[in-house]
Amino acid sequence: MPLTFEEAQTVITGAHERAAELAAPVTVAVVDEGGHLQALGRMNGAPPLSAPIAEAKAAGVALFRRDGAALRKMQEASPGFFAQLDRVARVPILAGAGAALIMRGDTVLGALAVSGGTVPGQDDECAEAALAVLARESRSAPPAPEA
Repeated sequence: MPLTFEEAQTVITGAHERAAELAAPVTVAVVDEGGHLQALGRMNGAPPLSAPIAEAKAAGVALFRRDGAALRKMQEASPGFFAQLDRVARVPILAGAGAALIMRGDTVLGALAVSGGTVPGQDDECAEAALAVLARESRSAPPAPEA
């Protein structure tokens, strides 16, 4: 079962709650397993450029099935490849902090990325908080009816 719109909104809310605690206005993008935008939430005061950055970071994570830190290492090792990657993927790809896979068991449902943190580590912290909220919500949700 793919990530639902409600779950995507839960991810955004979880990241925004942590960002508010940090006084860091951010944008959160949630993409499906193919890197297509599913939901985007930009806090008041978040930089305008944070929206396309968050989407590009999330798309890269979803398409490569690696978190932002691992993707950054790949980019550093193969900068020429990454410089032309958007031509193949047909979506912008950006490796950066604050990007993570969204999983259900061993299945990739999509990815999220946070952009706009004011100090290093805030994007990652908000992404981790978002995943924690989603996991908590998933455990407390009633099972889906069988078809």
